[in-house]
Amino acid sequence: MENDNRQAPRPITYHRLALEDIISLDHFWQDEVRVAIEQKLVTRPELFSKPLQYVLKGCRTLHVGDYRVVFKIISNTVHVVAIIHRSSDYKEVERRL
Repeated sequence: MENDNRQAPRPITYHRLALEDIISLDHFWQDEVRVAIEQKLVTRPELFSKPLQYVLKGCRTLHVGDYRVVFKIISNTVHVVAIIHRSSDYKEVERRL
């Protein structure tokens, strides 16, 4: 029997403002973020992301170009909290938690 390292796909949920974040991106970045979420966060979110610290402890971030997908894993579900530009302050993310 082959050793299969694939994991079952994880469900993804979005904070309502995270959906607005995606819509506000230009079409190129909308596609890039969508593909990154579908290919990385659905399969192996811990491998492709970094944990955040301090008040955002428990959240993780996935880098997609100049954008950051901030998410939490709750009961094996990936909950996307925000998509922000790397130059943005994480205070908006704090308000969404």
